[in-house]
Amino acid sequence: MSTQLDDLYNDHILDHFECPYHKGAIDHPSCSRTEKNPLCGDVVTLQLQINPEGKVENAYFDGKGCAISQAAASILCEHVEGKSVDELEKFQARDMLDLLKVPLTASRQKCGLLGFRLLKTLIYEQHPEENEHSVSPSDTLNTPVSNTDNE
Repeated sequence: MSTQLDDLYNDHILDHFECPYHKGAIDHPSCSRTEKNPLCGDVVTLQLQINPEGKVENAYFDGKGCAISQAAASILCEHVEGKSVDELEKFQARDMLDLLKVPLTASRQKCGLLGFRLLKTLIYEQHPEENEHSVSPSDTLNTPVSNTDNE
C-alpha cells in the first residue's frame, strides 16, 4: 500500500470503519435524515435523540459506502453526543475534518463531510424560525475546505 493510501486509511479511520460507534438506529429519534453522495454513491442516515434541554442524548448512523464516509459518520456520532444544539450550530466543516485526523483531497472531503452535512441540516431544521434569513447548510457545504496546515 502506498504512503498516500496509508495516510488516508490510518488506524483511526480503519478502527471506526471496522468497529463503528453507534451504527444502527434509534427507536424513536427526534430527527432523522438520509443523504447520498452522488459522486461516489456513499449513503448515510443520521438519527439524533435530543432531550428537552437541547442536548444530544444519542446519535446513530447507518449507511454504506467507502471507509472515509462510514468512519466519519461514526466519529461524528461519538463527537456530538452530550453536546447542545447551540454547540453544534458552531461546529464547522474544518472541525469535522480535524476529527478525522487525515488530510483529504477535495473529492474525498465530500465523503468525509457527508455525515456533517446531515448534522447541519438536522440542526438547521430544528430551529427554522431562527434560520429564516440564513443560508441553508447545503448551500455552504459544496465548496472544499482549504487546508490550513500550510497557512
